[in-house]
Formats: sequence, structure tokens, C-alpha cells
Amino acid sequence: MPRIPRTTDHGPLTTSFPPRYTARVSRPLILVSNDDGYHSEGIRVLAESLQGLGEVWVVAPDRENSAVSHALTLSRPLRLTRFAERGFAVDGTPTDCVTIGVGHLLKGRTPDLVVSGINFGANMGDDVHYSGTVSAAFEAVILGVPAVAISQVTTSEFSFAFAGRFARLIAARVLDRGLPAGVLLNVNVPPNHPSGVRFTRLGKRTYGEGVVEDTDPRGRRCYWIGGGDPVWEDIPGTDFAAVAAGYTSVTPLHLDMTDREQLRQLEGEAAAWDLEGS
Repeated sequence: MPRIPRTTDHGPLTTSFPPRYTARVSRPLILVSNDDGYHSEGIRVLAESLQGLGEVWVVAPDRENSAVSHALTLSRPLRLTRFAERGFAVDGTPTDCVTIGVGHLLKGRTPDLVVSGINFGANMGDDVHYSGTVSAAFEAVILGVPAVAISQVTTSEFSFAFAGRFARLIAARVLDRGLPAGVLLNVNVPPNHPSGVRFTRLGKRTYGEGVVEDTDPRGRRCYWIGGGDPVWEDIPGTDFAAVAAGYTSVTPLHLDMTDREQLRQLEGEAAAWDLEGS
């Protein structure tokens, strides 16, 4: 990635920082990644937007890795390509990128923040389980680093500009105040200028046709996963409802997926189960 200027053609990136942030003695260390690839527009805007908040490193896949979830490459070695003093592409997944960035490239220094994005397209509701963008942020959380995933909802005409500005604002907030252990913030920005910000929970969507059967040029059957247009459920308080109303949604996600209510119920019923070998 070329050297990143402190000013951009995406509009002013001004904000006021809390006193505790400006009082920091050392510059924060910020690691940026994504799943759209090192050369995507979204990650360029993100890295530009975060300049001035700290020392920004970019470690991203060398090609698009959308919907790879939390895949970690264990079956082959990985290779790095250096494009700038602090810019690297990895021939692997978003999770690989964060792992290599934290475990190798930063040479023992732990980042103060990982920001993943800006993704081309939404990552809301059930899709967070498939998203490489969100998984890169989850990998940071596993490694003990606060993280934010940010995605841009797209239409025929949209801009990454506001998402970049919001990324800077929320990054400054997290650097100043931190996040609870095991928690990341998942941000989705509407395609037009947002009306404001809403704090949300995950929504729900379904696909009309999950698998599409087709025939390749040689007459062999093949199958496309993810066919059909998705249908979102209109549930108040969700990320989709917020974005559909023109708001930026911020959803806190927790790494611990334990269903605690069900756990308490199972503990109360343990004697009645009488499972063999227990």
C-alpha cells in the first residue's frame, strides 16, 4: 500500500478527542486488516482515516477472501509481500493476517486496537458467522486485543467516506475507553449519509434459494451456494432495522457463545438425565 497521506479527498476527518486520549504518552499501535484484499478501496480509506490516531500497520489478504469465516491456514506455509514500510499482503485468510501481524510483524508489540474493513457490503445478522471481516476482528479478541469490524452497505451509488470518518471516531473512543474482554464492535454504515447512530443487536435474514443447480460448459452439473435474494426480518432494535432506517448500527458481539440460560437449565436437570458413563 502506498504511503498514506494525512489528508484525503474524502472530506475532513476532524474530531475532538477525549482528554484521556490526548494525554497518552506513546502513540497507539493500530493493526488494520480486511477480507476484500490489500488493494481494496475500503481498506485504503480506512487506513487513511486512522492516520494521526497512532502508528498504523496494514496486514491484509493478497486477494478477496469474503465469506471464509474464521478459517486459519494450517496445511501450507504462508507468504508475505511487502508493499510499504508498514503494509503487507498475505496469501491467506483474514484470520491468518491478524495472527501474522500480531505474532510476527509487530515483533512482540501488542496492538492497542485492530480495525477490520471497510468491507464492501453489509455484515449484519447471521452473516457475521460467515464474514472474514468480522472474523479478523474476532481473532484479535482471541489474542487479547480490542477490535472493531466496519462494513459499508452498498448500492449503485455509495461512498466509503462517511464510514472512514466513523471508523476514526469509534477507534478513538475504543483507544480511550477500551472494551470488555471478549467483546468487539460490529459497525454497519448505510449507503447514504447516516441520520445518526443506533446501538443494536443482530438481526435475522433468510435466503429464498440456498443452492442453485447449473450446468457447466462441459455439460457437468455444478452448484452455486447462496443463490436467491436475501429477505430480512423487520425486527425493531436490530442492525438491519437501524440501517434500513438510515442509521449506522453498532452491535457489540461476544466471543463466548455459551447459552447461559440453557446451561443453568441443564445443570438443574442433570440428575434426571442419568446418562450412561456420567
